[in-house]
Amino acid sequence: MSAPTGAPTHAATSGRIEARFAALAAEGRAAFIPFIMAADPTVAATRDILKGLPAAGADIIELGVIFSDPMADGPAIQAAGLRAKAGGATLRQTLEIVREFRTGDDTTPIILMGYYNPFYIYGVEAFLADAKEAGVDGLIIVDLPPEEDSELCLPALDAGMHFVRLATPTTDDQRLPAVLEHTSGFIYYVSIAGITGTASATQDAIQAAVTRLKSHTDLPVAVGFGIRTPEQAAAVAQVADAAVVGSAIVQLIADNLDENGQPTAGLVDTVLDFARALADGVHGARRRAAE
Repeated sequence: MSAPTGAPTHAATSGRIEARFAALAAEGRAAFIPFIMAADPTVAATRDILKGLPAAGADIIELGVIFSDPMADGPAIQAAGLRAKAGGATLRQTLEIVREFRTGDDTTPIILMGYYNPFYIYGVEAFLADAKEAGVDGLIIVDLPPEEDSELCLPALDAGMHFVRLATPTTDDQRLPAVLEHTSGFIYYVSIAGITGTASATQDAIQAAVTRLKSHTDLPVAVGFGIRTPEQAAAVAQVADAAVVGSAIVQLIADNLDENGQPTAGLVDTVLDFARALADGVHGARRRAAE
């Protein structure tokens, strides 16, 4: 067994992610991390949902960046990306959404999740400067493996921004050190081998995976992919440091659009009510397990 790793050699950090996980650890509970796609179905709706998520119990927020070929995403998130793209969403616009959010909330961490191409087109140096100024805390770039760390990971860490790496059921002990070497903030465990929103892992499999990851790193371990209900989120929160829910939230947004693809009057409240139920499941999981 290798010694715990995961502290990047390039010092990253915004501080919000560490502060949030430290506060949660002191309270003895896991984090609830919702994912929404920026500008889905509209920029205004995203702003309203984003603004309401912390009060609904979100501890950290993942904000999706649109890309034309989202290879790891299932039908729900792919459709969300298409809706956002049809509305003219861009990475620059996404940073504006974060910047506006920061005028009312300077404590909730925000992570941008997406694929490398939009960041490359923007220009890495310019993006990192603008993202830091807007209030972005970290990045999850699905299609940049450790072998390509010089592209964005290392520049991000040097700029003081977290780079959250994905581990999967196929990440064996030989591969894991490379995955963890420059990971910061937390490690995101993808609990299924496949695309988002299509299946769910068993509790035993998740627990075994989290235990293995924690034997290699001191970073918090978040688990995502396949979590659709408050009950599933609560089960994950009993063994992991965070539960990530994306496709179920994004599908709920899709279910609350009118015939023209525009948000219905109750969309924002419906999404926030669901987020609140998920957060309640996550936050009460360890307390209920101890009873």
